[in-house]
Amino acid sequence: MTAVMSGAEEIRFEGNEVGILVSHGFTGTTQSMRPLAEAYGRAGYTVVCPRLKGHGTTPEDMESTSHEDWIQSVMEAFDWLEARCEKIFVVGLSMGGTLALYVAGKKKVAGVIPINAAIDIPVLENSSSTEERFIEAIGSDIKDPESDELGYDRTPVKSIKELSMLMGKTRDLLSSIHCPIVVFVSREDHVVPPNNSEVIFETVFSEHKEIIHLDDSYHVATLDHDKDLIIERSLEFFQTYTNTK
Repeated sequence: MTAVMSGAEEIRFEGNEVGILVSHGFTGTTQSMRPLAEAYGRAGYTVVCPRLKGHGTTPEDMESTSHEDWIQSVMEAFDWLEARCEKIFVVGLSMGGTLALYVAGKKKVAGVIPINAAIDIPVLENSSSTEERFIEAIGSDIKDPESDELGYDRTPVKSIKELSMLMGKTRDLLSSIHCPIVVFVSREDHVVPPNNSEVIFETVFSEHKEIIHLDDSYHVATLDHDKDLIIERSLEFFQTYTNTK
């Protein structure tokens, strides 16, 4: 059993009957979502942020997992919340946002919050054709010089192909999403093109939807200058749609 990096462990808070499922991104860890998860926990919600299979250990571990494993990681977390909660919201960063949208397309959720979610990354997908086993790391795209993301120092090429399959499945599900949605998107993102979020916003069939542009963050916005804004607006979102029958 490979040891889990310090800071990459699953996060759980048992609170009230409203559950929040929080997902980290591709090659990242729960550390990137801790500010949000802790804020939601302090607000009294029941929160789970799973460590996606193959993440938070070694790139070799990740290489041996599939996108189905990552889906299973969030679905198991959803089941844990469902056993305890009356309503569930899903929140995710990058591929975590992709997974949040996937869950919203498959399950009954009270609302979904994708943050710089990925449904099409041509540059990354093109790199999957290389003969190399690993390419350079894609993590820690953060504007704040005082902040750093815990993640892998290299990216398994095989895993990029799995990400591509997940993005394809999620794109196909977007039109089946009808729950309230707030899309957060950084104006400057060096990992996921911001137009991904515009496409998500335009394609979902949600009656209540909003897109919020982040002016002072790069890709890992949950650890960047706008993290407090994300926390504030997401807590408002939970409160609004918890009080709605």
